[in-house]
Amino acid sequence: MVRANGAVSLRELARVVQTSEVTVRRDVRALEAEGLLDRRHGGAVLPGGFTRESGFPQKSHLATAEKTAIADLAASFVEEGEAVVVGAGTTTQELARRLARVPGLTVVTNSLLVAQALAHANRVEVVMTGGTLRGSNYALVGSGAEQSLQGLRVSRAFLSGSGLTAERGLSTSNMLSASVDRALVQAAAEVVVLADHTKLGTDTMFQTVPTDVITRLVTDEPPGHDDRAATELQALADQGVHISVAGPGAGSGPGAGAAAHGEVPPPRRRDVAPLPGQRRGHPMGDGRPPGPHGQGYPGPERGGPPGGQLRGAVPLEGAQGAAARVADLAPRRR
Repeated sequence: MVRANGAVSLRELARVVQTSEVTVRRDVRALEAEGLLDRRHGGAVLPGGFTRESGFPQKSHLATAEKTAIADLAASFVEEGEAVVVGAGTTTQELARRLARVPGLTVVTNSLLVAQALAHANRVEVVMTGGTLRGSNYALVGSGAEQSLQGLRVSRAFLSGSGLTAERGLSTSNMLSASVDRALVQAAAEVVVLADHTKLGTDTMFQTVPTDVITRLVTDEPPGHDDRAATELQALADQGVHISVAGPGAGSGPGAGAAAHGEVPPPRRRDVAPLPGQRRGHPMGDGRPPGPHGQGYPGPERGGPPGGQLRGAVPLEGAQGAAARVADLAPRRR
């Protein structure tokens, strides 16, 4: 049960196995001694610090070159006139800085950092969710954020997280953040995960996006000695995830397209009805069968869901890109 859910309470364990909490507590203590789980007050979690989460200052200094390359490549998939949602995180913040150059774009986000990165872009409209501010990652969470996303439909969701495995998909260490990310996923026809190689094979407490819902993973090339990350990439590809790997070097700006990065062209895309704000004939999808949420639903009206609006974006910061080489792992099966 802990492996399936990330955490479990002693009361729930006692109910499921039909015994007393005293007996369950003794068994949990024995399992902890074997290194199979960690005890917490009133329950148990997976071992290895699944409940710990680094703050924004620590995250912002981790894998900075990799995040820059990933952001450059991810931005190249966004075209003029799209409507997208962008979740919270340091990698999505880098993506937002590049999206400031895409004209006619509508970005829905629960991240103050993403909104700030787009604050002075005259041709980008930013719609913020409501919610309660979570100071550790400058994101709006809670029921207010989730309710403001109801009825929303956009072409793509760009999300990051704390860990990614082929078995459980994308996960995070915070329950409130996970719940909002799931609401963002529900609003999108496609889900694009941004995760550097250090997150591959890492499993954290709360699942946000199951593997079968992920359309594309944008990541960097794992070091040659990192067998775990390479194995996880192949396992994700085997499950139908379209994987784009950005390598170091000089890259191009957003809107250049995957071909500019040397990516093998994806399967032929189907034309669908454009979302509001999209150019007619704009392709959605990469040729894969429609996801569990379908495609071509009406998009957000100008003004977006309940919550504040912010128009504009800041100039592009940092390097102009580090995605010179891309290896595309084609799924072995759908």
